Amino acid sequence: MSQRCGRSARHTVSVAAPASVVYGLLADAPRWPLFLPSCVHAERLDADARTDRLTVWTAADGHVRRAQVRRTLRPAERTVDFEETTAGPAAGPGPGTVGTWSVEPEHPRGDGRSALTLHCAWPCPAPDEDPLAPARLVRRRLAQVRDAAERWDTLDESLLSFTNSTRVEGPPELVYDLLYRAEDWADLLPHVDGARVREERPGVQHVALDLGDPLTGEPATATSVRLCFPHAGRIVHKASAGRGPIAAHSGEWSLEPDASGLTVTSTHHVLLRPAADASAARLRVREWLTGTDRETLDLIKWHAESPVPRLR
Repeated sequence: MSQRCGRSARHTVSVAAPASVVYGLLADAPRWPLFLPSCVHAERLDADARTDRLTVWTAADGHVRRAQVRRTLRPAERTVDFEETTAGPAAGPGPGTVGTWSVEPEHPRGDGRSALTLHCAWPCPAPDEDPLAPARLVRRRLAQVRDAAERWDTLDESLLSFTNSTRVEGPPELVYDLLYRAEDWADLLPHVDGARVREERPGVQHVALDLGDPLTGEPATATSVRLCFPHAGRIVHKASAGRGPIAAHSGEWSLEPDASGLTVTSTHHVLLRPAADASAARLRVREWLTGTDRETLDLIKWHAESPVPRLR
């Protein structure tokens, strides 16, 4: 891996998980939003046997950063080389970063532990940039991967994915508009008591919804980041923090038009907190999220199929 202006950082952490598990987590980019708190969304643009190209959105300090990343994956060596190939105005500082993730068993005979190393190199820093920032970033990324990997033996019972959908005889543009304007939801949806939206830039929303707590029913505020793709009929969302039994939650609203209307689908991906009764937690979370989906989907259907226009 080449260095940029001599500014690089390399650190290693011990992980209480097999090397194959850790490597699998690194390779499976679409699931990063559940396991890596800073990752909002990751899309694989193309891939072959050894390389792939991703667009990755990450959130930090109230801002969302977007970057395209090209990776070379070597499963036999358990290494992932990466380079941010493009950035654009939404990416923020750091385009041109290159690095390598590497995983190896911590002991030759194997004891279920592994050593995870991240080596990054950056372009020339700005004059006022904190010289310790790169090392902090590397340590933070290592800690996020380590914490996710160390749940490997309970992931099957902790992961939950499902969809809810409805058929709508109406224009897709009207449906998308209702989903996009989350600031109006308090006036439209029974489960939303208040809604505030800050649009960082077109298509990137920071949303705060006042909702009842899923366990206690007490008032609580849920914050999330939403990525809006109007031409594709998609709105991707990631909760900024867990609530109740939910450790991480990401999802998507998608619209599939056809000749006479469209199908509206809400998809959820959930990582549950460790619980004594995982099956009860899975049922409770699915019932709660399905209930809020049904309210939203029923509202969408009513608005779109009403003979009287109800939206601005």
